[in-house]
Amino acid sequence: MSEILEINGPILRVKLPGARNGEQVRIGSIGLIGEIIGLEGDDAIVQAYESTESVRPGESVTALGHPLSVELGPGLLGRIFDGVQRPLIDIFKASGDHIGRGLETAALDRSKRWSFTPREDIGPQLHGGETLGDVPETETITQRILVPPDVRGELIELAPAGDYTLDDVIARVRLADGRERQLHLYQRWPVRTPRPYARRDHAVAPLLTGQRILDTFFPLLKGGKGAIPGPFGAGKTMTQHQIARWSNADIVLYVGCGERGNEMVDILESFPELTDPHTGRSLMERTLLVANTSNMPVVAREASIYVGVTMAEFFRDQGFDVVMVADSTSRWAEALREVGGRLGQMPVEEGYPAYLSSRLSAFYERAGRVETLNGERGSVTLIGAVSPPGGDFSEPVTSHTKDIVQTFWALSKELADARHYPAVDWNGSFAKDVQTAAHWWQEHVAKDWLVARGEALGLLAEEQELARIVNLVGPEALAPKQRWALEGAALIKDALLQQNATDPVDSYCSPEKQYALLAAVLRVYRKGQELIDLGEPVTQILTLPGLARLRRAKAAYGDKQLTELNGFVRETLDAMDAMRVEYERSSAT
Repeated sequence: MSEILEINGPILRVKLPGARNGEQVRIGSIGLIGEIIGLEGDDAIVQAYESTESVRPGESVTALGHPLSVELGPGLLGRIFDGVQRPLIDIFKASGDHIGRGLETAALDRSKRWSFTPREDIGPQLHGGETLGDVPETETITQRILVPPDVRGELIELAPAGDYTLDDVIARVRLADGRERQLHLYQRWPVRTPRPYARRDHAVAPLLTGQRILDTFFPLLKGGKGAIPGPFGAGKTMTQHQIARWSNADIVLYVGCGERGNEMVDILESFPELTDPHTGRSLMERTLLVANTSNMPVVAREASIYVGVTMAEFFRDQGFDVVMVADSTSRWAEALREVGGRLGQMPVEEGYPAYLSSRLSAFYERAGRVETLNGERGSVTLIGAVSPPGGDFSEPVTSHTKDIVQTFWALSKELADARHYPAVDWNGSFAKDVQTAAHWWQEHVAKDWLVARGEALGLLAEEQELARIVNLVGPEALAPKQRWALEGAALIKDALLQQNATDPVDSYCSPEKQYALLAAVLRVYRKGQELIDLGEPVTQILTLPGLARLRRAKAAYGDKQLTELNGFVRETLDAMDAMRVEYERSSAT
């Protein structure tokens, strides 16, 4: 006998003898989806992923025999799912604009046939993670059909090349205990269990986003952990859009976790219209979207993060580099707080449960570059947006995240209000893997990248100190070299750190162009220092037209116009040399 004993919002107490912790259930006559999160004797504590309105005590509950799991296989790319991997397009066809409760929809299309090509060199003994064959999913991505990680045994039969549905059997395996296991084009995996791998590898290459402030000044490695904290209106969503659109990852996974509905609608409408800059085809051919807006059930919001990262790990296991953007982990933490409160758990910092830090750590730990069970190299890069109330970075979610991640892109409301985008605060941001990224930059772009980056950041730090003096006594109190340092920092901010996401030239900046702009600013700054050492007035140097042109060079020269860019910089330096000659001549007379 299984029945509902008590209902407290999305939390239910159910009489359910023999149930297992983590098991999925169907609730009441509506058939709501739920998950067991605690056991007390024969009573189970269940969290429902849908609204429990109109559900009443006494209704029956059915245990499904498996934990919350996702379907992994061909048909994932280009799809839009809700927080428990139900395809929103199919839900719309079934229930219209509003998601009907209790809807049971397969995550992957069971009617579509996929072209399967088996491996020719596959041996008689199979192990978890081994490749059975290939299925071209899109024009740019071919999925590898893998043996599930928990399967090991003798291959009895492998299907020949042909077209198969997801439910067709493509292989039969005899397990060690003599039982036979049938394998399909897809597999299921519990979302709260990280998928296994052979060993964790060291990240070696940066995730290139085409955004100068991120790539040049605060790089994030493929397989790294990053965070984008910032108050409302600072540009978190646009920064994440740019990363999703331009990053050099193979697969992009965007999880909207508790975000406002209008923002998610903008993403769902704009992404299918975007062109992948790396292939020239639709961006959706290598993209998955998980949408769980703020008006959807709060418990499904908590699950959506795990659904997303499990799908990311699935593509990692095939040897792909995956970037997953979670917007935002603050809304996810709020879901933990609400559920914890309904369960009567002791609140700690600002009402969050005591396990907030460990849950955040466990989530981010699923990032990494690994050697897969099949000997491939793949990575999952996790980037979580954080929305601290009032922009207070000392609040629990932001402070714990800051201790966990390797790269911290702190957004500033002051910069955003000044129309400086992306509004990444170079004083509050950090990157822990600069030395590793430097090896890539030195090998592929420029030997002195690390030195140039350090010089630019040092100039920005000096400008911060000088700005305090200027605010007190005005710029006239500064020495000429100090006034030129202010101008050098302004050049860095205007020519490098600001970037127009809507400009067709400036929206993406190649690593070569990023370094060319950085080197140009530093060469002009050094030349100006030489002039000041001779006694040339700062005001005279500031009249050079090349300085204004340098500020606009990022949009005036494309990635393939570096020769023209360097030529313009040479002209500016020649003009400064001419100014030096003229000053020396006038001084001699």
